[in-house]
Amino acid sequence: MRTMKVLDGQRQPRQTFSMAYSLQIVLDCLHPHDQADWWAQTMGWQVEATDADFILSMVKKGLATEDQTTLHKGSLVWKIGAAITAGDGAGAGQPRILFQLADTAKAGKNRVHWDVRLRGENKSEVREKLIARGATFLWEASQGPFSWLTMADPEGNEFCIN
Repeated sequence: MRTMKVLDGQRQPRQTFSMAYSLQIVLDCLHPHDQADWWAQTMGWQVEATDADFILSMVKKGLATEDQTTLHKGSLVWKIGAAITAGDGAGAGQPRILFQLADTAKAGKNRVHWDVRLRGENKSEVREKLIARGATFLWEASQGPFSWLTMADPEGNEFCIN
């Protein structure tokens, strides 16, 4: 939470309010729409809808080009990426993950990863479901009473389930 002071003309505080930031995580990938679909299913989230009419209007106005678009599952979308959220019911300021087109495959270990908290589900069962959908099991680890499984998504990005 960040506190801000609004000053009046005399440079005296007239109002103090708090504001929290929202978070978007951006993941570079070769197939952003496929990754968004995979992660939306994994998280129980939703892929943000795109508006084909809006995209077409941007092309017609010269503000975008046809090569900046693509078809994904029969719908016109922006080629550069797709995003997922927990859905409309999660409220404003909810976390968002944006999958952004990259021209090279992932190389090396992630510097940042996320943990998928299973809320009591069996890690081994979830691991097997994720493997069946294209994930890779990397290793199991623990620290004190806490344990987790490190996995990789279909493009090799590491994440943990705990």
